[in-house]
Amino acid sequence: MRILGIETSCDETGAALFEEGRGVVAERLASQIELHRRFGGVVPELASRDHVAKLAPMIREVLDEAGIAPADLDGVAYTAGPGLIGALMVGGAVGSALAYALGIPAIPVHHMEGHVLAPMLEPEPPAFPFLALLVSGGHTQLVEAQAVGRYRILGETLDDAAGEAFDKTARLLDLPYPGGPAIAALADNGDPAAYPLPRPLLGAGLDFSFSGLKTAVRLAAEAARERAGGVLPEQARADLAASFQAAVVDTLAAKCARALEETGLERLVVAGGVGANRALRAALAALGERRGVRVHYPRPALCTDNAAMIAYAGWCRRRTDAPWPPRIVARPRWPLDELEPAG
Repeated sequence: MRILGIETSCDETGAALFEEGRGVVAERLASQIELHRRFGGVVPELASRDHVAKLAPMIREVLDEAGIAPADLDGVAYTAGPGLIGALMVGGAVGSALAYALGIPAIPVHHMEGHVLAPMLEPEPPAFPFLALLVSGGHTQLVEAQAVGRYRILGETLDDAAGEAFDKTARLLDLPYPGGPAIAALADNGDPAAYPLPRPLLGAGLDFSFSGLKTAVRLAAEAARERAGGVLPEQARADLAASFQAAVVDTLAAKCARALEETGLERLVVAGGVGANRALRAALAALGERRGVRVHYPRPALCTDNAAMIAYAGWCRRRTDAPWPPRIVARPRWPLDELEPAG
């Protein structure tokens, strides 16, 4: 069975081919970082237009590399949400039209289910059930995953997602977009204990909140600028970056520890763009050693948005006897626990 995957949820255009028994045999990914950098964030209309320009040629390149014709496909999986509505419509329209023309299923895939399942593409995939920490620019969630499509949300952010907080804090520190890698690089030269920043909701439940942490960084940066005569000193920027990163990592690790204790699960999956952060990986590795929990990550290229995870999630769905009517599904908001089990 061969499934073409299409990813256009935000600012990455992706196409990939997953073949049963072989895995991902061809993949393409185009980032729009340079397009949006001068705006300090993603401009939805520009993202949609770039998907329109790049997606069809990218699909042809993937099929050519795999050495197959469109008629050899058994299904087309596309990201149906959550995401930017215009960007989702591009992928949905292309995927559904191609599937309709070929007489094969068009499979709408939940973007976050793709992230949950991304570690299944690694040589030692996790077995169900497991706890999933989903940390990206748009989502921060703790999810109990029992099987494909069987998810229970244990906790989620009440305001900013972790990745969004990284981006906003980077702007406060005059760092370029995207903020996550920029803050991580600057934090290497800073003292994580220099500023006593808050760990929001650390002692309560499994939900997250990062807006107050962002405000604390802004106030600390303003005070440091005032002391220095209006210019934020480089060492203060590095110390603030390190202190902010430490606060986020401490919060995520503490919530994971509490969720593991409450659920009794013995495997932890970490996915999403923030999952590539080295400080977070080190903290969760230490947590795993203390609790005897195996921690699974997708490779760094599969932490960010990509089509390989969409193709794989589509394959998991395609194996069932569910009907796949030829229609475009695009849901900018789509709770993960609304999904139906696969099979």
